[in-house]
Amino acid sequence: MQKILLLLLLIFSLTSCYQPERNCNDFKTGTFEFESYLEGELVKTRFVRNDTMEIDYFRGKADTSSIRWINSCEYLLTNRNPENRAEEKPIHIKILTTEGNTYNFEYGLVGETGKQRGTAVKVE
Repeated sequence: MQKILLLLLLIFSLTSCYQPERNCNDFKTGTFEFESYLEGELVKTRFVRNDTMEIDYFRGKADTSSIRWINSCEYLLTNRNPENRAEEKPIHIKILTTEGNTYNFEYGLVGETGKQRGTAVKVE
C-alpha cells in the first residue's frame, strides 16, 4: 500500500510541475492562417501581423485592425474601419500555448464573458 501511495505521489508531483510552452514573442509578427467553422462550413482566414497592426484576409476582403500588446502573450485587436457597432468592440486575444510554428489561443470581445479557442499556424 505504501508503494502505491509513493508512486501516486511521485506521478502527481511530476505532472503538477508541467508548464505548457509559451514562446509568444515568436508569434508577434508574421503571416498566419486560422481555420474555423462558420455556418457549418470550414473557412480559412489569413492574417499578417506586425507589432502595431494586423490585416485579415477573409473571403476576398481585407480588414485592418490596430494592436495593443498587454504583455508578451496577450493583446487587444481593434478594428480600424468598423462597419457596425459590433465591430467597434475590441477583441482580447491570449496565446495559451506554442509549439513549433503553431499557437493555441483564446479570444473574445472585451466586456463579454464568452470565449472561443483556436489554433493559428505561422506560414511566413
